[in-house]
Amino acid sequence: MSSPFHVAVVGSGPSGFYAAEALLRSGAAIAVDMFERLPVPYGLVRFGVAPDHPKLKLVSLTFDKIAALPGFNFIGGVAVGEDVTIDELRSAYDAVVLATGADLSRPLGIPGEALPGCYSAGEFVAWYNGHPNYRDRSFDLSHEVATIIGHGNVALDVARILSKTVDELRHTDIAAHALEALAESRVREVHVVGRGGPAQAKFGAKELRDFLSLAQCDAWVDLRELAEASVMNDDPEQDEKLSLLRAFAEQASSKPRRCLFRFGLAPVDIQGEQRVEAIRFAGQDRTAEQIVCGAVFGSIGRRTAPLDGVPYDAARGVHANVDGRVMRGDQPVQGLYVCGWSKRGPSGTIGTNRACGMATADAVLVDLATGAPRFGNRPDALLGQLRKRVPRLINYQDWGTIDAEEKRRGAVGGRPRDKFVRVSEMIAALDSSVDA
Repeated sequence: MSSPFHVAVVGSGPSGFYAAEALLRSGAAIAVDMFERLPVPYGLVRFGVAPDHPKLKLVSLTFDKIAALPGFNFIGGVAVGEDVTIDELRSAYDAVVLATGADLSRPLGIPGEALPGCYSAGEFVAWYNGHPNYRDRSFDLSHEVATIIGHGNVALDVARILSKTVDELRHTDIAAHALEALAESRVREVHVVGRGGPAQAKFGAKELRDFLSLAQCDAWVDLRELAEASVMNDDPEQDEKLSLLRAFAEQASSKPRRCLFRFGLAPVDIQGEQRVEAIRFAGQDRTAEQIVCGAVFGSIGRRTAPLDGVPYDAARGVHANVDGRVMRGDQPVQGLYVCGWSKRGPSGTIGTNRACGMATADAVLVDLATGAPRFGNRPDALLGQLRKRVPRLINYQDWGTIDAEEKRRGAVGGRPRDKFVRVSEMIAALDSSVDA
């Protein structure tokens, strides 16, 4: 009997898990090793989904079922590109699937962006969600006005977190350090600004609807900015978004905080001597408008971090690929694939990533079935080398121990979990469980 195909999946977010599931359920003899740089899985489900959207995180239960499939092996604590190269993976596995996401925020590209007080929305999200790489970031929330540039769901997440009271966040899984900082926040007015009109806004109706139920914040829109969006095709989602924006425009202002949605304004520059003091915009009629504020959050998209040994599409900000096969010029790189945001860019839902991961898995299966040269008989040797290179390889049982301890800590304060926000804390939790 021939040995199974060995596939490495790099990244443990939704697309990586769904690609692994499709491979393991294909009926072919396949073993999947999933590599993750952190000791904890789930990617953006853990570090990107807002803490006040707990239902979206329930998809992790599906990932746990995938991890229990025969042939699945989680290998946490290994940074691909640092602890192990892509070429080493390619020489040890029959196929390597990159599910590395889109970690890099796109810059605004305007003067003044380097001033203190100008931040990436993506870093802010990672910070309040307890990502270890962003634990020590600081955000100055001592000013009353903040401006968010962008009309996507991430922009709305940032606006909502800034607009909520601590009591509204206290019983979520928001990182403890973020909750403490937000308790001291003086932000009382948030502007969410984009260059397009309401019809071009990328945020969803569900995310917009959340602003109707904020305890201490009114959402507001200038009716004049909705005038050109009176007809938004036969699209129920768009119609609901317009209805919500009109409701914002018509409701009486009675709460101490405000979130203002602005349209048709393109950022020109950020002004200030020593730090952010204002941001200037150009309207579609070329008129200038200034918003005086103490913080600016850029939320205009993300791109994939390049990896040594992987062709990169700089224009799209993804690993160069055609339908999931990584390409060097017009030729596919044998045995190298990509799925999720690092395949198609940062768009779509968790369901979109499921279809994306499955499509890439199909490409892997087709190529493995063609009788391509076998390279995958040496993963054990590579893992032996990794044990000497990294402090500790984390398996899925280890993650279960960390998970249980986070939930135990959270239960003390009536929270779903109290996240460990440093890798050293995660490892300490594992050591404590062994000693116990």
